[in-house]
Amino acid sequence: MKSGGFDHIETWVFDLDNTLYPSECDLFAQIDRRMSEFVADYLDMDLDEARRIQKQYYYDHGTTLSGLMKLHGLSPDLFLEYVHDIDLSPVPPNPQLNLELDTLPGRKVVFTNGSMGHAENVLRHLSITHHFEVIVDIAASDYIPKSQPRAFDKLLEHASIDPTRSAMFDDLHSNLAPAKQLGMTTVWLKTHKDWSNGKGDTGSEAPPHVDHATENLTDFLAELNGRRGR
Repeated sequence: MKSGGFDHIETWVFDLDNTLYPSECDLFAQIDRRMSEFVADYLDMDLDEARRIQKQYYYDHGTTLSGLMKLHGLSPDLFLEYVHDIDLSPVPPNPQLNLELDTLPGRKVVFTNGSMGHAENVLRHLSITHHFEVIVDIAASDYIPKSQPRAFDKLLEHASIDPTRSAMFDDLHSNLAPAKQLGMTTVWLKTHKDWSNGKGDTGSEAPPHVDHATENLTDFLAELNGRRGR
């Protein structure tokens, strides 16, 4: 961790998937598979072609959902309900994360490209719901996904955030670029799993818009809380 950089923070913004729980839990593998199944059924094609379309829409439009909405007039609720109907049992309890969030002073916000229901389910499973004042989900962002700057405008609006006094955590460092442009302090949760479809969000080298990087959120918060003085 770099020295300093957090004393001015009043609001802590956390991505959900692969951030508040480890990427090794592979929840997104379930979501990824269900997205392919949905696309195959919705567009009446085989799974291999559906997966190709799914990844192409992600790359071109920021999320598979955005591509389906723009190009096929999909009602988003149908998609979000299906793809987030997953098994959360791979996510282990993390009482230490609960303690670190409790110790961390300031407001806490979840900012996710997932649905409100999915966010609530994950937070409830981890027993950390009570820490978060606001959940800004994809619907609150008018279905504009991170890393598009307009999604961050929605974040600031819904959560009443001063970006210059905020920190954001995300496992995709491409999502942190707009946050940094707004003046937020950025923390990258490094992962060896590539859900970025070639956007370069894995690896060990942090780009200039990343202020801090870690492979373990709980340990990072524990160190931060220790430096602040428990």
